[in-house]
Order: sequence, then structure tokens, then C-alpha cells
Amino acid sequence: MYKILANEPLVPNIHLIKIEAPAIARKALPGQFAVVRVDEFGERIPLTLADWDGEEGTITVLIMQVGTSTQKLAALNAGDHILNLAGPLGLPSHLDKFGTVVCAGGCYGVGAILPVARALKGLGNKVICIIEARIKNLLYWQEKLQQVSDELIVTTGDGSSGYKGWAYDPLKEMLEKGGKIDRVFAHGCTFMMMLTSEATKPFGVKTLVALNSIMVDGTGMCGCCRVSVGGKTKFTCVDGPEFDGHEVDWELLAARRTIYLEEEIRSLTHWECQRWYKPIVKVVEV
Repeated sequence: MYKILANEPLVPNIHLIKIEAPAIARKALPGQFAVVRVDEFGERIPLTLADWDGEEGTITVLIMQVGTSTQKLAALNAGDHILNLAGPLGLPSHLDKFGTVVCAGGCYGVGAILPVARALKGLGNKVICIIEARIKNLLYWQEKLQQVSDELIVTTGDGSSGYKGWAYDPLKEMLEKGGKIDRVFAHGCTFMMMLTSEATKPFGVKTLVALNSIMVDGTGMCGCCRVSVGGKTKFTCVDGPEFDGHEVDWELLAARRTIYLEEEIRSLTHWECQRWYKPIVKVVEV
């Protein structure tokens, strides 16, 4: 059992969960993830490590409430426990002194780019962070990212804050104006990472994406997380999660991510009914 030390709602549907996990915290590196199982009825879900403290023995993950397991996790309080936690898993991000680096993040990916940006800055890179959200009140961690980057660009789909558009829009503008970008790291939903990769491909800028395929064991044994990269089958959990975005078969990835959609909807509906339904007992005097 792993103790939850904090559960903080950052914005609607996104929670910060801080967990006591000293063994993971001592070994964690940027780009790696942990697999969480909330209880004996829960599925195993991969969550990117957004932060950790080896001395304190804690890890921090950000979750977006979508399915049953993430709803269960978001419903827990400080002092509660989760059943299983495995990590750190996956290969760490390939980090070096590249020059000028863009770290793009959306949704839960905003948290995922923090340790990557911090490490890149520490290696002497010029770091530009670009974060996106549909509307202003879904933005978070701007101050944290400003501390680890040379420039922070905020984008919103409706233009309510910063640049009107999505993360790949200002990135594309930079490249079209002749800006020198040596590497791009993108974390977020499949669609966001795909469009970011499409924006950089004509300019030949290597773009690394953290894929979010469905996962079970997280150690390469089940094959559930397989993806096609450069025409070859790869396992996200052991070969990734980071891959060259220009070589990913995005159509196949999107199709595999929705394969259990009906089952996920039924599971969430069943759990919500169990959680909120309270039988009404009528006492009748005889």
C-alpha cells in the first residue's frame, strides 16, 4: 500500500497527487513513468512522473479525470492508500546540450514537461516552453515553468489568455520566420503531439513525443502498448515512452487507444452508480 500525502485539484478535471514512494523517488529520471492500480478492481494505468524528491521519498503525478481509475484516484484524500505502484518505468528522455529547445505541453502534459525542461535548462540549453489549454481557467503551473525556461508562451484555443491557438501554432510561426530550433519535446494528448510533429516535419526539426498508448504490465511482457514507429513494432513501456514523432503511425495509435471505449464507458457508469446511489429505506409502522 502506498500512502497519498496530497491531492490537490489544479484546474477542473486535473489533480496533483503526491505519493510516498521512496524507492521510486531515488531512481526517477525525466521522461519516466509509474504504473498505478488504485484497488483490487482497478486497471493498471501509466502516469508520467511530474516531479519527485529523493530525500523526502515522494513522487508527484498529474491525472486527468477521464475513466474509472482516474476518477477513483481523484476521489482519494491525503492519508488514503493506493494498492499498487510500480516504477520508475520506461526509458528516460534523451537529454543533452542541443542548443535551443522547445518543450510543448497540453492538459496533463503541462506537468510532464516540467522535469524535462528543468533538466534541459541545467544542461545549458535555451529552453522555450509552450503550454496550451482550451480556455484560461484550464491553465496551470505557469510560475513553475517560468522558473525553468528562458521563455514561456501561453496559448488558449479561445484566446482568453496569451496566444490564440494551440501549442504548435507559435512553434510553426517561429520556424516559418527562420527561428533556429534544435529539438522539440511534446507531451500531451495524441492529437496535440501529432499536430506538433506535423508542424516541425517540413523543417526537419527532430521532435520527440511521449506516447500514451494503453498499457497493462509496463514491462514489455503483454504487448498491449505496441505502436508502430518507422514501420517497426515498438513497445511504449520499454522502448519508449519517447519516440520520434515524425516516424509514429498516428492513425494506428489513435485507433488502438479507442479499442475499449465502450467497455470504459460502461465501467465508469457502473462505478458512478455504485458511488452515488443510496438506497431509500421506508420504515412502515405496523
